[in-house]
Amino acid sequence: MPLKHFALNAISKIITPQIEPHRPEILAPAGGKNSFLAAIAAGADAVYCGMQRFSARMAAENFTIEELMPLARLAHDRGVKVYIALNSLIKPDELDAAGRLLDQLSVWVKPDALIIADLALISLAQQTGFEGEIHLSTLANVSFPEALKAAGQFPRITRVVLPREISVDEIKAMAAECPPGLSLEVFVHGALCYGVSGRCYWSSFLGGKSGLRGRCVQPCRRIYEQKGDRRRFFSCNDLWTDVLTKVLVNIPRVSGVKIEGRKKGPHYVYYTVSAYRLFRDHSDDPKMKKTALSFLEYALGRKGTHYNFLPQRPQNPIDVNVQTGSGMMVGRVSGPASAPFIHPRMELLPHDLLRIGYEDDAFHATLSVNKYVAKNIKFILKLTGKARPQAGTPVFLIDRRDTELDQQMNRLCKELKPPPAQYIAQSQFKTKLKRKASAKLSGIDMTVRRDIRFEKPGPGREIGVWIADDERRTGVFNNSRMWFWLPPVIWPADEGRWKSLIDRALAKRCAQFVLNAPWQTAFFHRSRGVKLWAGPFCNIANPLAVEAMMSMGFSGVIVSPELGEAECAALPALSPLPLGIVVSGNWPLCVSRTISEDIKTGSFFSSPRGEQAWACRHGADVWVFPNWTIDLVEKKETLQKFGYKMFVHLEEPLPKQIHLKKRPGLWNWSVGLT
Repeated sequence: MPLKHFALNAISKIITPQIEPHRPEILAPAGGKNSFLAAIAAGADAVYCGMQRFSARMAAENFTIEELMPLARLAHDRGVKVYIALNSLIKPDELDAAGRLLDQLSVWVKPDALIIADLALISLAQQTGFEGEIHLSTLANVSFPEALKAAGQFPRITRVVLPREISVDEIKAMAAECPPGLSLEVFVHGALCYGVSGRCYWSSFLGGKSGLRGRCVQPCRRIYEQKGDRRRFFSCNDLWTDVLTKVLVNIPRVSGVKIEGRKKGPHYVYYTVSAYRLFRDHSDDPKMKKTALSFLEYALGRKGTHYNFLPQRPQNPIDVNVQTGSGMMVGRVSGPASAPFIHPRMELLPHDLLRIGYEDDAFHATLSVNKYVAKNIKFILKLTGKARPQAGTPVFLIDRRDTELDQQMNRLCKELKPPPAQYIAQSQFKTKLKRKASAKLSGIDMTVRRDIRFEKPGPGREIGVWIADDERRTGVFNNSRMWFWLPPVIWPADEGRWKSLIDRALAKRCAQFVLNAPWQTAFFHRSRGVKLWAGPFCNIANPLAVEAMMSMGFSGVIVSPELGEAECAALPALSPLPLGIVVSGNWPLCVSRTISEDIKTGSFFSSPRGEQAWACRHGADVWVFPNWTIDLVEKKETLQKFGYKMFVHLEEPLPKQIHLKKRPGLWNWSVGLT
């Protein structure tokens, strides 16, 4: 262990910051009280955390108002900012509850900022009198420079959290276009999702647990099989910018560098924050860099990758030959199944937390060490489950309670003050909605394809086509009566080509567009007589979010396809714009910017439960599709009664060897959005 005898309370003495012209704040994750205290102890500039509702990390411990009040006061007393992540998709019947939570936070916690993905929170912040900043979560997918100008039209938004997938050159391009009053935040460390944030529906599609609601069950971490090859084809290593963090210090519009890990313990939080303080403040000191790297190794995360940070040397974050479970391997299981044991490669301390195997193993278990165990001394694994690990199963140290860190947290704990006597645990907040506008649109069906077919729309029938980032296909603009669909993600490196394509379409008098990120309105800011609809990838699920779309110039909204029957029923009566919905066709499990070198596109792979899917490229991205479609066609009459006006059918070109299964395609219709 590299830091076996390192005194934690000495860290603050060796990382006194140098004077820098620009020092982005270090944001530390806190999923619970101890992690919050560890972040303060390590010298974080800001702590971000979630509540027990409306957080994109619902598997974390998270906080109640009563728990957070004394912690926030302690942080503020020490000059540490507190950011609250309310970055979940909000259902129509949850607006009042979200508003009441925000009302309570405003009065009793007074966070410095909210981190949001659902634009309904902007209106709720105004209605509740919230006085802090509003930061757009990476789930909001502000992914290209012009998008910042569209986000900047909301004066309450002061910061944008950029996608993890972009390079330092793309970050610089974003910073150069950042409008006054807006700054950027960049992830520097922590877990990487295979799908682009806000563009992954894998967990929701297969198990009804929405990643946009913080309930992802991480299906991308599992073993999949393709043509007899069983691998973790989609499981990413962690992002580590480590020594490269010094580059971000020289980008003035980058106001924050963020460490991911609200499900991690205080040990991880303390060491990652300490490491990135060194990388930020002592980037030219070789000894400090070496110490910082040893901190990251000791933080018990996954193996690291720079991913796309260096555009001249990109790294594929997926290595099927490397384990992508978190933790430090301390040994392998030996002995009989009735009494398994390990000879640890390092000393184990009381309260160390071990993980046996991986989370998708039948025998997976965690075990707390109850005594000191010396290196290489036999340690019996006292397991309670019926399934037992096989010999050779790896065992990982995933959390540790260092004595010195405990002492620091205990000292901070003594400074916590109870909630004030006048604390009122109730709010009477009620959401105010705008009046519903009269919907002039008659019911229509729209078929959306990728290939060019010069078909004429007919009564109640419209034709849509995905605009391709391909000069050979711009002849599609000759049919100006089509609806032109923009992609769910546009990257900074591709912005110029997309702007050129859209300008060409507008010059051909094309006037009907479906945008799959709200910020794509930036391409149309001088266009007149153009009809814009918010597409299904905008993830709109409540009437306040529809109001935000209306303020951005949209004429209608195609709602999130994750909605269940109850949510679909509630929304039209409250909506100020006409609504559409995807009723059939190929919807992706996710959209990604990367793919493993070991997975073949256009060919089936299978999940542990036998679900089949395939991956294909469209433009700069990889789309992963299940081999069955959404099919709500039989619900169309019901949806019409609810008030929906547009019914979308998505048709994807199928690879030759792909044959779709006939199976129910109701998605969350019956189970509801959870």
